[in-house]
Amino acid sequence: MPTRRKLLSQSLQTCVGLAASSLTGGLLSATTPALAQTQQKPPAAAPDEMTVNSAPHPDQVYSHYDFGPAPATLPPEARAVEGGHSLKRHAQKHALIAGAAVVVHAVQTDPVFQQLIAGQYDMLVPTGELKWRALRPSATTYDFAASDALFAFAAKHHMRMRGHTLVWHNSVPDWLQGSASKYDVRQLLIDHIHTVMGRYRGRVHSWDVVNEAILPKDGQPNGLRKSFWYDTIGPDYIDLAFRTAREADAHAKLTYNDYGVEYDSDEDAERRKVILALLRGMQERKVPLDAVGIQSHIKAGSPYTVGKGFTDYIESLRSMGLEVYLTELDVNEDDLTYNDLQRRDHTVAETYRQYLDVALANPAVKLMLTWGVSDRRTWLNNGPTHHRKQPNRPQRSLPFDSDYRPVEAFFAIRDSFDSRKL
Repeated sequence: MPTRRKLLSQSLQTCVGLAASSLTGGLLSATTPALAQTQQKPPAAAPDEMTVNSAPHPDQVYSHYDFGPAPATLPPEARAVEGGHSLKRHAQKHALIAGAAVVVHAVQTDPVFQQLIAGQYDMLVPTGELKWRALRPSATTYDFAASDALFAFAAKHHMRMRGHTLVWHNSVPDWLQGSASKYDVRQLLIDHIHTVMGRYRGRVHSWDVVNEAILPKDGQPNGLRKSFWYDTIGPDYIDLAFRTAREADAHAKLTYNDYGVEYDSDEDAERRKVILALLRGMQERKVPLDAVGIQSHIKAGSPYTVGKGFTDYIESLRSMGLEVYLTELDVNEDDLTYNDLQRRDHTVAETYRQYLDVALANPAVKLMLTWGVSDRRTWLNNGPTHHRKQPNRPQRSLPFDSDYRPVEAFFAIRDSFDSRKL
């Protein structure tokens, strides 16, 4: 087996020549120790910056970087970390499920990518193909072609599936958004949940029933986000969705999923407080709820720590009898001011390591999914900060580089699994 140093050196050499250019294909595409102790307060975050990873349109381009053709064969560095050396095998040893979000088109058209994900992961979730925009071309029709294909792939390779997501403010189809008065939106939501969950009943480990319902700065009661669903149904749309989901599938783990709870900052502390109040209220009302998803879109070079606030939040969820899932983990490195690839990779890896060491210390955490697999296809290259901060530098945000070689982040994630002591 090649040494880690050799793998990382080869990965570095393959990426040195990357430059920004136009990509016409339809591909989707916690800090270093010194930084972790910084107490400087950054400027206020841009509004709602984590909600742009919406359902892909068929002609959507996910990166303006030309990474060249996808690898024709799985590189030896990736083959060297299959089997007992894989993420899924190391996770299994420590009561965890390792998974990743994928774009179905990439799975369908890239056989080497298929080999990579089948060898590394025990669970898949589609990034957009189960969202309303992808599934609902009209009020009376559904398009399950893409999601069916992913379920078939997962079954063939004995992989579990997550469902994402049944209710999200940022994936309301245009036909509904612009003509809501024509419909009984409440009944439309009920029918949608029954139809979608019913189709995959018994084949989904867990569903993100409601995604990102909290936004305290909207100034609404109980910190709820002002959204299409809130405006057309009312604040009880959350309870309605979860009760309907339990009717549709008695065994899938019903999950509330949200972002912005990871750091010891005033903003994240407020979000943690409001989300916990929402969840406690649901439990008091006997609303079925099994788990909480922590999206885990974290940042390299953040001036905030991942520490006590996050630890206490996870413990609060555990004390409520809820499982905790890290559902969309990736590391945004737009704030790193240096361009040296090896240094950037090391910082990203340490960000993963420090975050996971905190999160995985609690036995309530049952699974970890990265939001993507390879830097060839990461939403962060078209994310809310990238074009402003680093328009000429592709992200190094995931466990595998654009040629499917494991980078330092891969080993940091795997080491964090192995360091878990429950």
